[in-house]
Amino acid sequence: MASQAKGLLSEECRDALNQVASYELHVSDAYLSMACYYIEDPEAPTFHTFFQDQADVKREHAKQFIKYLRKYKCKICLPVIKQRPDIDNWGTGKQALLSALQLENELNKLLQDLKASASRNRETNLLRFMKKFLDEQTRNISYLEYQLNYQKELEMSTQSEGQPENAAGTSAAAGQETESAGNSPSPPAQKVPKSAP
Repeated sequence: MASQAKGLLSEECRDALNQVASYELHVSDAYLSMACYYIEDPEAPTFHTFFQDQADVKREHAKQFIKYLRKYKCKICLPVIKQRPDIDNWGTGKQALLSALQLENELNKLLQDLKASASRNRETNLLRFMKKFLDEQTRNISYLEYQLNYQKELEMSTQSEGQPENAAGTSAAAGQETESAGNSPSPPAQKVPKSAP
């Protein structure tokens, strides 16, 4: 393609790169807000560290996309993200995870769109550059889905333990009360995804 012969990126890819960089900063801002919201909580959820880590990781990703644009002497024009998350109150851990998953899915969509643009325009260097970001997105989404399922199981377990016992099942339940603590979901064994250097 003529654009690669000159060492330039296609306009479609430049626009998509700017969009991804801007959204990476947007997600970083949201994660920083989530991490700060839970930092004061002595019973902060286990995924609190994920929010802290990802705030830095997403900011670094944005820098890498901007450096890529500069490498090809492209104009950097980051679009403003109009859909700002409600950063005053993230609510329960489950609500924060849902918000984080929504942000990660939208970022994944933007990355997939960039990949499609790069493929259409035969931008092989860009496709190689993006691979690590796409792989990391898959890991992050899997981690958040896992954490969300764990929170739902924990919520269901807590609700079932708090239900009143009926008169017929009182003696059976009394014998199981000591075992009920062992039936609650165990903390997630899945590790927090590490970012690629």
